[in-house]
Amino acid sequence: MRLRTLSVFAALLCVSACKKNGAAEDTDKPPLDPPPKFEDEPPPEQRKPVEGVKELEKLSDSDRSRFDKLIDKLPSPCGKSHSLRTSFTTDKECARAPFAVGYVADLLDDGATDDDVREMYGERYKADAPKRGFKLDANVPHIGPEDGRVVMVEFFDFGCPACQEFRGELKAAAEAYPNDVVLYYKQYPLAAHEHSKGAAQAALAAAKQGKYHEMHEVLFDAAPAHTKDKLDEYAKQVGLDMKKFQADYEAAAALVEADKKEGEGAEVTGTPTLFINGRVYEGPPLAKYVKMWVDEELAVNR
Repeated sequence: MRLRTLSVFAALLCVSACKKNGAAEDTDKPPLDPPPKFEDEPPPEQRKPVEGVKELEKLSDSDRSRFDKLIDKLPSPCGKSHSLRTSFTTDKECARAPFAVGYVADLLDDGATDDDVREMYGERYKADAPKRGFKLDANVPHIGPEDGRVVMVEFFDFGCPACQEFRGELKAAAEAYPNDVVLYYKQYPLAAHEHSKGAAQAALAAAKQGKYHEMHEVLFDAAPAHTKDKLDEYAKQVGLDMKKFQADYEAAAALVEADKKEGEGAEVTGTPTLFINGRVYEGPPLAKYVKMWVDEELAVNR
């Protein structure tokens, strides 16, 4: 997952910063494909204006001009051979179009360049994006109802600074939908962070005593201080039975490896990687953008 950051978010870490091989992220992007040619697009004089979109109200005149040009070049989010503008104004069957229009407007308002918008829109609405399945049950640490209509799965590393930056945003997004969203946590410690596997084991051991979330917060707050003696301190801090903790800590090594193997099977290459209803999240590392994906899933997959 390559969670993008926009110019206005320059102070935030890009959430793809923690890579599996420990290498820095390659910032050289390949050139974008040229805009597609649409077979079912009306001539310019017959195109309708986009109206009734609250996100447009906050755009400056220059950004509104950019918006109008972009929606004539971006493809339908429903895979049809016409523009986003045509999807929104004439295709009543395309339930994703209002969300796609709002997404473009918000990206522009937050400082995205035209190329940023084209790239993130393309990732968001690519037709061939694989849908992944995961082993999820009551034993996997999670927040939210297990029967939630939107299932989010995060693969993360307690020693990853980008995961630490994203955790509050992701939690806020999930907790905004107490009846509809469940967020599962999967361990994916990277070799570049020496003590992250031990931290993951400590979290899963705490889960055996019903204290996963307390340990989750302590481990992130204390990162990267995750040596075994520190983990024992944190276990005492959250009130764990230490004899049981030690036994569960050792047993959790296999569980951590199982999570990591599952992530590798889903082509996870860095942390954090977030999946929403099986599709990898590609967008800025902010709660409002995660919530946009959730709102769309709730509206489209009724």
